[in-house]
Amino acid sequence: MASWVPVAKDSDFTIYNLPFGVFQNKRLSPRVGMAIGDKIVDLSVLHEEGFFSELSHLPHDIFLRDALNDFIGLGKPVTRKVREIVQNLLKEENDQLREHTCRGKAMVNRNEAQMMLPVKVGDYTDFYSSMEHATNVGTMFRDPNNALLPNWKHLPVGYHGRASSIIPSGVPIYRPKGQFKDPNKEQPEFGPSRRLDFELEMAFITGGPTKMGDSISTEDAEDYIFGMVLFNDWSARDIQAWEYVPLGPFLGKSFASSISPWVVTLEALEPFRQAGPKQDPEVLPYLQCKKDHAFDIQLEVYIQPDGLKASKVCTSNFKYMYWNIAQQLAHHTVNGCNINVGDMMASGTISGPTEDSYGSMLELAWKGTKPVKLEEGGERKFIEDGDTVIMKGYAEKEGIRVGFGEVASKVLPAK
Repeated sequence: MASWVPVAKDSDFTIYNLPFGVFQNKRLSPRVGMAIGDKIVDLSVLHEEGFFSELSHLPHDIFLRDALNDFIGLGKPVTRKVREIVQNLLKEENDQLREHTCRGKAMVNRNEAQMMLPVKVGDYTDFYSSMEHATNVGTMFRDPNNALLPNWKHLPVGYHGRASSIIPSGVPIYRPKGQFKDPNKEQPEFGPSRRLDFELEMAFITGGPTKMGDSISTEDAEDYIFGMVLFNDWSARDIQAWEYVPLGPFLGKSFASSISPWVVTLEALEPFRQAGPKQDPEVLPYLQCKKDHAFDIQLEVYIQPDGLKASKVCTSNFKYMYWNIAQQLAHHTVNGCNINVGDMMASGTISGPTEDSYGSMLELAWKGTKPVKLEEGGERKFIEDGDTVIMKGYAEKEGIRVGFGEVASKVLPAK
């Protein structure tokens, strides 16, 4: 496919993608749009002009909301049809929108838009699904010969995180404060974290609710997943290390998580589906899958000190995940836990098999013992004030490119 909208060769937002997001600008209130090239298609204009007339029950103001939840909640048959209609309108051979009087109003410059949080996140769960990451952490902090805990290969480990502090790309974060304890000191101290870290993750957004007591099978799981975003699970390693026994992360994680603003649908990711890592030992029946649920998505992390060039510090891939999205959702609901539209499920740090593919500074600098060199001089053991962490992700195959844009956040000094 080709589009009449100019799209750069390396653009993440091709006609094969068309992700959904919420935007506003100086003249427009928050509303739902789709990205194509350097433009945003204002879906409210298309709806007003009758382009979605075959969806007769589409609420008149569904695209004039400040979150995607209500639209996603209409169900996949509706969201798929909207994407299909827009894709057809943007095809090179279709002049229906290109020649329409509303074209100027419907096509908004992306560089003039402010992107907002795409969904209202009611609940957020963070998994721990990369075997390489779990092995690295276990090696550092426990017995290298028994790095994985006994349960790790039998279930997708996860915990309930803080939804209120999830923010969109571009919003800065403040260095968190809390307690930490140096091994050579008898008492803990309080102050700004000295070991601020990023975690390279992806997250899926749920697209359908369930009732308490209901479970979702791996076979049906993708029917409940609308799409995916990039996810930076900021972590204060010193605070986390002191607090996480016996109940897990708390203040070391809850201060901020950053996400990319465009939600890439599973339909757009379909060409990049592949088999995941072999699971040994065999998982229990409720976690077994009849089809592949891994996706070949290239991931990159950059650190940009204030006023200097960004340095790439990590190249990883979503395909490395040991536990896939269907297994995560099946396990999350197997006890009868209900989910709602717009819930966010993060993957856990995505680390690969090589040192340059580790998805956190904790691993890249190996607990601070191997500082990471930056392009314009200097080095990092952890993230410093003034640094901007940038994560990018894209899938590319046989001339088809589908990307996520980026999630970028600057670290400000502690308040």
